[in-house]
Amino acid sequence: MTRPALILLAPAALPLARRVAGALDAEIHGARARVPEAKILFDGAAEHIRALFLAGRPIVGIMAAGALIRILAPVLADKQAEPPVVALAEDGSVAVPLLGGHHGANDLARRCAALTGGVAAVTTAGDLRFGVALDEPPTGWHLENPGDAKGVMAELVAGEFAWIEGEADWLAGARIPVSDDGRVSLTVSTQARDARPLELLYRPKTLVLGLGTERGTDPAEAIALGEAVLREAGVSSSSLAAVASIDLKADEAAVHAVAAHFGVPARFFDAPTLEREAPRLATPSEVVFRETGCHGVSEGAALAAVGAQGDLLIPKRKSARATAALAEARRPLDAAEIGRARGTLFVVGIGPGSAAWRSPEVSAMVAEATDLVGYSLYLDLLGPLANGKARHDFDLGAEERRVRHAMELAGQGRTVALVCSGDAGIYAMATLVFELLDRGDLPDVARRIEIRVSPGISALQGAAARAGAPLGHDFCTISLSDLLTPWEDIVRRVEAAAVGDFVIAFYNPVSMKRRTQLAFARDVLLRHRPAETPVILATNLGRDGERVRIVELAALDVDEVDMLTTVVVGSTNTRVVVTGEGRRFAYTPRGYSAKPGTRLVGDAALSEDAS
Repeated sequence: MTRPALILLAPAALPLARRVAGALDAEIHGARARVPEAKILFDGAAEHIRALFLAGRPIVGIMAAGALIRILAPVLADKQAEPPVVALAEDGSVAVPLLGGHHGANDLARRCAALTGGVAAVTTAGDLRFGVALDEPPTGWHLENPGDAKGVMAELVAGEFAWIEGEADWLAGARIPVSDDGRVSLTVSTQARDARPLELLYRPKTLVLGLGTERGTDPAEAIALGEAVLREAGVSSSSLAAVASIDLKADEAAVHAVAAHFGVPARFFDAPTLEREAPRLATPSEVVFRETGCHGVSEGAALAAVGAQGDLLIPKRKSARATAALAEARRPLDAAEIGRARGTLFVVGIGPGSAAWRSPEVSAMVAEATDLVGYSLYLDLLGPLANGKARHDFDLGAEERRVRHAMELAGQGRTVALVCSGDAGIYAMATLVFELLDRGDLPDVARRIEIRVSPGISALQGAAARAGAPLGHDFCTISLSDLLTPWEDIVRRVEAAAVGDFVIAFYNPVSMKRRTQLAFARDVLLRHRPAETPVILATNLGRDGERVRIVELAALDVDEVDMLTTVVVGSTNTRVVVTGEGRRFAYTPRGYSAKPGTRLVGDAALSEDAS
């Protein structure tokens, strides 16, 4: 089980928390204002607890069960994926497993109660009667026919005896009534067959499918080969723990397609690790050695995965462009301990930084990440979402080093979030990720990572929303920083946008050393649009100290603008409207009111008579 997070809201329970945390190897998370002694501090309990839950962390909350339920209610979705959640009374008298009872919460509650001398309020029928949840076997096991569990458990609760076929420590140690002629069967088997009446068929995750493919192999071909190998062995795919291959294939679509087809992780080994399996290979190949550095990929990966005590069940089998082999371990396997995963890089835009303006997808990615890479301020803005993560802080001006570090971390098999403010693809780090890939000077493992980019609210969008609707018609963005763009190019773009009568959002309008560019842009625009053209100055958007004001173009004072200000200059059509309470809003009409037959499609408008 992942290290539990012990949530503490009041200092009175700190001695209890320390005792429980020490025995469970839990991490104490405390409210900053009340429990500053805690290792991990948070400001908002609800946000922090939800982030831990979405990250899959086991939670022990020293708080009222009802409060914990209400906090987590908005994020409850998948019963099968939820982590254990236990509410522990402040005096230790009761430990209540609220969620994930069959995923470790019942056991966690019992351990808490044993430490405090209290009672574990376990209500799961199977756990109470037999000390085990027959419908939720432990990690490393799979129940083939969960739909039959209710009927089988009802028979056992009514007094029937069970016959246990095969070996499983967790079944042997349970309080299940056993008899040689029991009507109920609890069977442990990898054999491919259907369950019989009154039988629960348990699959130990002892099998690993080793896979080798040529670059660009059709996923359907690889899947068909994997299926053929399992049929030849006569085993159930439910007993697969993983699909394994060499790390050269970490970005091979066919390998991941096979893993997804069987619903197991894809895991990878480097060539030296696979070469150590050479003495056990059934079909070593000098050709393969010359190409990969090991004498066998499919057999070597399968054997490396099951360990020294495992055996090769099916030696290498070939299709036109793929090879596959099957090996079996002596005991169920934890896929997380097999080789390494393909690394993942999440490139995320967190908007201005506040949780309210951060997308649920970005929050989920950050919660899933093992490592966070970014400018220190941006990582700080994540608040409790950053707790418990490995932080890799960088200063401004180290952009390439920052991105390269994130990609190399992911190349080690880690899940990394590269954190950007605003939107990751607008004047941010997503572009540099793909530029480094295109340049080709990354380590090989860093080139084989999975990359996912998630959008965030940009400064442009935030400024527009706070000021009204200035982006209602055509607009463009121009960065006034000449650190990366020649000033001549910036001049040409400003003049073209002015002539084109675009609404213009200026990024990087000024810096400590650069004060003239915005004044130049203002003067160019004054030659093409009225002096009273609305200009929006938006500072600290979505954060403390937010300030949004609307001034006229002729009155635009560069000294009112700093590095945290976004400047949006209206077109000749942009207007200012004042509401009844005196608020001023800027908007750029598109002409809908002048053409009633227009209908909206997303951000676009199509005329009724458009062809």
